[in-house]
Amino acid sequence: MITLDLRIRYDDERTAKAVFDSISPDNEGYVSTKLEGEQLIMRISADNAGTMRNTADDLMACIKAAEEASGLVSGPAPDLDGDSLFE
Repeated sequence: MITLDLRIRYDDERTAKAVFDSISPDNEGYVSTKLEGEQLIMRISADNAGTMRNTADDLMACIKAAEEASGLVSGPAPDLDGDSLFE
């Protein structure tokens, strides 16, 4: 089993809760997420590296969408891995 812990700190608790509330329904059963003040703490567990990568990629896409919807991010994010214009 492979485990990945991610922590994201926001400027305030309100913003962290908005992102938390946005991503929690989509991740049920795949990612355990908890909120501690202005910080989101997520744990992904997977049987192999491919599943871990896919789950982490999906999680980050959900976080990006939640941040864009809440106005935290302006404009499109750069395509860092060069695989798509629709990241």
